[in-house]
Amino acid sequence: MSPTQVIVIVLVVLVIVAALAVAARSLSRRRALRSRFGPEYDRVVEEQDSRSAAERELRDRERRHAELTLTPLSPESRARYSAAWEELQVRFIDSPGETVGDADALVTRLIEEQGYPTGDFSDQIAHLSVEHARTLTNYRDAHDIHLRNSRGEASTEELRQAVVHYRALFADLLGEEPAGHHTPEQRHHPDHDATSR
Repeated sequence: MSPTQVIVIVLVVLVIVAALAVAARSLSRRRALRSRFGPEYDRVVEEQDSRSAAERELRDRERRHAELTLTPLSPESRARYSAAWEELQVRFIDSPGETVGDADALVTRLIEEQGYPTGDFSDQIAHLSVEHARTLTNYRDAHDIHLRNSRGEASTEELRQAVVHYRALFADLLGEEPAGHHTPEQRHHPDHDATSR
C-alpha cells in the first residue's frame, strides 16, 4: 500500500469512529432526557417539529430550572399544607366546584413557596417538568377541569377526578402523601349535579 492509501484509510477510520462517538453521545443524552422527563419527553417530541428540537427544548428547561432558587419546605410548612389538603377534601362533599378552585390555588401556593414561577401556566409546567414530570399529566388534566368548571362545564365526577389529579402533584411536591389521602367522596346532591354540569 502506498502512503497515500494508508492516510486515506486512517482518515476514513477516524471519521467513522468520530461519527460513532457522536451517535453514542446523542443516544446517551436522549436516554438521559427520557429518563428524567418520562412521559413529558414523548409529549414534547409530539409538539415539536423534530426530535432534536424537542430535545433542545428539554435541555433549555433544564437550564432554566437550574437558574431557579428552590427552597425545601420546612416541617411546619409541610404540616400546614397537609392539614390544608385534608380540610379541602372534607369540603369537597358539600361544595365540589369551589373545592376544585381551592385545590388549584393551594397547589399554586405550594409551587410558589418552593420557588417555582407561577405566572404563566405553560412556563409553570415547563419548570415543574424537570423534577415533577411524572405527575404533570395529572396537573394538566386537573387544571383543564378547573378552567371548565369556572365556565360551568364540569360534572361533579370530573370535579372529583380533578381533586384526585391535584393530589398526585401535591403529594409529589410534598414528597409524601398528604394527610387524609383518601379520594373525596361524592354525595349525590341533585343541586350539585345540576349546577356543576
